Amino acid sequence: MFIALILIAGLFQFLTNGILLKPLNITNLILQNSYVLVLAVGMVLIIILGHIDLSVGSVAAFIGAISGILIINHHLNVFLAIILSLLIGAVIGAWQGFWVAYVKIPSFIVTLAGMLLFRGLTMLVLQGASIAPYPDSFQGMASGFIPDIFHGTDLHIFTIVIGIIFSIIYIINEMRARKSQVKYGFQVTSLGLLLGKLIFMVAIINIFTYILATYDGIPNILIILFALIIVYAFISKKTVMGRHIYAIGGNEKAAGLSGIKTKKVVFWSFVNMGVLAALSGLVFAARLNAATPKAGSNFELDAIAACFIGGASAYGGIGTIGGAIIGGLVMGIMNNGMSILGLGSDWQQALKGLVLLAAVAFDVWNKNKAS
Repeated sequence: MFIALILIAGLFQFLTNGILLKPLNITNLILQNSYVLVLAVGMVLIIILGHIDLSVGSVAAFIGAISGILIINHHLNVFLAIILSLLIGAVIGAWQGFWVAYVKIPSFIVTLAGMLLFRGLTMLVLQGASIAPYPDSFQGMASGFIPDIFHGTDLHIFTIVIGIIFSIIYIINEMRARKSQVKYGFQVTSLGLLLGKLIFMVAIINIFTYILATYDGIPNILIILFALIIVYAFISKKTVMGRHIYAIGGNEKAAGLSGIKTKKVVFWSFVNMGVLAALSGLVFAARLNAATPKAGSNFELDAIAACFIGGASAYGGIGTIGGAIIGGLVMGIMNNGMSILGLGSDWQQALKGLVLLAAVAFDVWNKNKAS
């Protein structure tokens, strides 16, 4: 899927006469899609479990409204308001997780009810009006940039340094993984192919950071996103909790018989989704600089589409954090590219629908082929 992302970006770069990958547009692409990518990180775990969450857009809107009331109306400390908002998101996730995990109501029904419930509550707490503006310290979460400690003039030097450090870490990790595979007798790719892969990935990393450095550097939200990707990729691949999620998604009854506490895993996965929906709502409110009743519209559809385009299976048990992020970036580049080309929202929706259908059809074809 990573190759597909590069091909799609290359296509729109050509069609838009080079506008797509200009520094300002790349930065806007990150800022405009950050809240959907945050949702995709949590949604892919829900989909791996074989469930779905249709309420995340409404929950994001509700939390955005709560943060507006706390910060703008009651002048609560920004840090304390963010913590309270995330806790409320966790409570909402626990509410929905209880009905799905312990009462065994299908997640489609529970979260559909949640979508209506929290959209209605958003309208109630905001009384149909928007609240603005937020203080600068809150807005910085979604629209700020990391400072340049090297005080570059035309170039954000610290961003270039981060790109180099990240490249070195990537090379060391790849070499250590190969060494470990050789040690235990696994088949590995040839040294030439590995070298080609390293050169390609290092070039991508440093071109990306150079483009960001020629504008204002790395956005704060990209740091948050990167931290989420690292933490959740580690949880899903290296921890017992992650293995249990894949086991339940593959076969819930077998997982239960093997001793996995399936209800507990499903419950906490929905709690986690509630927290990430709250974070997404905060990021969107900070980006918009307002809490509005219409916030979060179609966020759930974009997040779900990102997961399926990124390789998650509609049957559960398959999917990765990295795949969901790449799927979200594919959606974001398509949105951005089609907007630059001047395509109307009707054509944009239609084309995105075709891409989603193709991704799921490929999954079904693969499943049938395997069986």
